[in-house]
Amino acid sequence: MEKLVVIKIGGNIIDDEAKLSAFLKDFAAIEGKKILVHGGGKLATKLAAQLGVEQQMIDGRRITDAETLKIVTMVYAGAINKNIVAQLQANKCNAIGLSGADGNVIKAHKRVHPTIDYGFVGDVDEVNTGLLKSLLEQNIAVVLAPITQDGKGQLLNTNADTIAQETAKALSSIYKVDLVYSFEKSGVLLDANDDSTVIKTINPASYKELKEKQLIFAGMIPKLDNAFTALNSGVTRVIIGKAEQLHHILNGNAGTTILHE
Repeated sequence: MEKLVVIKIGGNIIDDEAKLSAFLKDFAAIEGKKILVHGGGKLATKLAAQLGVEQQMIDGRRITDAETLKIVTMVYAGAINKNIVAQLQANKCNAIGLSGADGNVIKAHKRVHPTIDYGFVGDVDEVNTGLLKSLLEQNIAVVLAPITQDGKGQLLNTNADTIAQETAKALSSIYKVDLVYSFEKSGVLLDANDDSTVIKTINPASYKELKEKQLIFAGMIPKLDNAFTALNSGVTRVIIGKAEQLHHILNGNAGTTILHE
């Protein structure tokens, strides 16, 4: 089975021009098949403020009303996505930027919650593996924006971590997939404020112990739960680490590697 790397880049790296530029240079240098999933950073919030569109957050999640949907579509699928693609081209990496609506690449449904109306927020139903495979086979790097669609003409704002996970899972029947979450921290840390306390590997048994003893930052638990879900669905390994250390992460010399056993 051929190898594929699916990398999710955190929003805070997107907000930093120099860090993003350095990361994209490293991403372009990765040999073989690769997909980059990006979040939105602070640009959407900034643009919403400039346009006078009030932003509502519940538990750190954005409520996407009709006006906010227009803004996130412009920012995520437009400005950020095309800027990343242009920079990859400049680094001699042929890339194509897609939202979930393009080529019917990601179909989703509007989130249903018993008490909260998240607005136009989508949960992924299916990933068009045929289209992604045909692009990857032409050695084109795919850059996915976190905007999906429901097949009935409605765009939806979808969590980028989830898009990375669902894409990695869907393609694991065709490729040997590594899923990488790259952000500003050096990995899963025992002390959230100390970058030197990286836990090198986590397996189901050690994860249970870390949770029981409350040794890991609560905000990291959804990411880790997602990582194990991906592993249980065919993904080979999941790595969480610092965007600036991308090559070392992929070589297993940095970050936290999440394993089956």
